[in-house]
Amino acid sequence: MLKSSEALDIKPDKIPVVLLYNVDPDWTDAEKEEVVGQSTKLGLALIESGYPTVFASIADDDLEGCLGRFDPASHIVFNWCESLPGISHSEWLVAKRLEAMGFTFTGAGSETLALAQDKAAVKALLDAAGIPTPAWRIFQAGEAVRWERFPAIVKPVNEHCSAGISRDSVVLNAVELAGRIPFILETYRQPALVEDFIDGREFHVSVWGNEILTVLPVAEMDFAFFKDIRDRLCGHDAKFIPGSDAYEKIETRLPAPLDPEEKTALENVCCDAYRALGCRDYARMDVRLRDGVFYILDINPNADISHDASMACAAEAAGISYGQMGGAIVRMAARRHPVFRQLTITS
Repeated sequence: MLKSSEALDIKPDKIPVVLLYNVDPDWTDAEKEEVVGQSTKLGLALIESGYPTVFASIADDDLEGCLGRFDPASHIVFNWCESLPGISHSEWLVAKRLEAMGFTFTGAGSETLALAQDKAAVKALLDAAGIPTPAWRIFQAGEAVRWERFPAIVKPVNEHCSAGISRDSVVLNAVELAGRIPFILETYRQPALVEDFIDGREFHVSVWGNEILTVLPVAEMDFAFFKDIRDRLCGHDAKFIPGSDAYEKIETRLPAPLDPEEKTALENVCCDAYRALGCRDYARMDVRLRDGVFYILDINPNADISHDASMACAAEAAGISYGQMGGAIVRMAARRHPVFRQLTITS
């Protein structure tokens, strides 16, 4: 569990929770069912752990109307929203509105979420902090393509969940690069981020805490099945398309086999990145290792905490149940709450 200084000395039944999640009307029935099912599992796990929990789903951008019946002085919002339905790239806006309404909520604040949406800004921040990240450059429409590091990978600069990332994203020469950049520009209507492709071991690292950070057991994505360099990545198919080779053949090794020096180096670089971005309560880092250097590929301050996602699996490997994990996140947020932080276990 968390270090003692992160603990909040208050009984779970004293912390009412509003589990907030979004269900977009434009999603398929299967997508809606998946989100409702995952949210229900988290809510029930919190309830079983003693936290009075109610569910609040939003299907439009009226967040104020959805939460109007809840008093910020007596609730913690468990923010599990990816966006406001109908408003693209609005993950940060959910947090901004919660802040404006006076709610204390789990996870990162609006400034961190807005920053994380811009991969170029995150890369610049990592560079400025001296935290290893692959060499990169942004290309705009009409700009001459000058790049000399191959293999390279081409991504949309403002997307997450591996949108726009497939085996075709990995380019081996200048001709392929010159073809892929326009695809990103035209398909996603945003600049293209080109990076040095780190063809090495990949790790998903879950970090949580605030004053003191804890790194949960590290997961490694094992690409041994794939011989073609283009297939050695966790793209959209690997995460969301059951039956695809990427989904079925990338093996997860948890905990990852790391010697003590590697483990320490990986944990240090991830904690540095967590603090540099301003993550709060929890986050997940995607990292690759090449020639003894751990490179931060991505920082997700609103990481997926579904029961079968990387963080929950890492917590389970550490002996932490799903409900305990959710409860620990609630308690971290409660330390920021003007009322709950004053209560003691004798209340």
